[in-house]
Amino acid sequence: MVAGAQIVFSGIQLVLVGLVIGILVAAPMGPVNVLVIQRAVARGFSGGLAAGLGAVLGDGLLAFIAAFSLTAVSDLMMAYSQWIQIIGGLILLAFGIALFMARPVLEVAPEDRSSLSKHMGIIPQTFLLTVSNPGAILGMLAIFGGLGSLIGGLETYLEALIVVASVMGGSLLWWLGLSEIIALIRHRLTEERLRIVNRIAGTVLLAFGVGLLVKAAIEAL
Repeated sequence: MVAGAQIVFSGIQLVLVGLVIGILVAAPMGPVNVLVIQRAVARGFSGGLAAGLGAVLGDGLLAFIAAFSLTAVSDLMMAYSQWIQIIGGLILLAFGIALFMARPVLEVAPEDRSSLSKHMGIIPQTFLLTVSNPGAILGMLAIFGGLGSLIGGLETYLEALIVVASVMGGSLLWWLGLSEIIALIRHRLTEERLRIVNRIAGTVLLAFGVGLLVKAAIEAL
C-alpha cells in the first residue's frame, strides 16, 4: 500500500474508533442522559440537544486530556476530586428538586421546534456534570490506553486531534439521536404523564446527587 493510501486508511480507522468511543461514553444512563430526556420532553429537540452539547464539550475535554497525556491536568482534577464531586452533587440536588416540583407544562408545543439559542444556558451545567466525576477521566484514560493495543497508539498530535474530534462527534451523534427520538414521541404526552416524567427524572437526579455527596464524604474520612 502506498504511503498516501496508508495515511488515509489510518485516518479512517482513527475516526471510526473515536466515534465508537464517543457513543460508548455517552450512552450509559446517568444524570446527563436523564436531563437530556427531560429537556427533550419538555422543550423539544433543541432543548434536549442543548443539554447534550454540554456533555459533548465535557467528553471532548476528557478525551483531549487522555489523548495528549496531560497528567498534570488529570492529577489536578483528581487532587480536587472531592470538591468537584461536592459541586456536582449540589447541582444534581438542585436540578432534582426543581424537576420534582416543576409544573407539568410542555414549554414548546409538540409541533414546534424552538431555536437552539434559547436553551444555551443548560450547556455549562451539563458540561460540569460530565467532568465532575473523577472516575470519568480514569475511564477515558483507560480507553485511550487500550487504544494503543488496538491501533498501535497515537503517534502524532494530528492523530490525537482526529480522535478527540471523533469522540466529540460520536457523543454528538448519541445526543442528536436521543433528542430526536424523544421529540418524535412527545406529542403523546399529557400533563399527568409529564408530571410523572418530571418526578422520575427529579428522583433519579436526587439519587445521583446524594450518591456523589456520600462518596465525597466517605473519601474525606
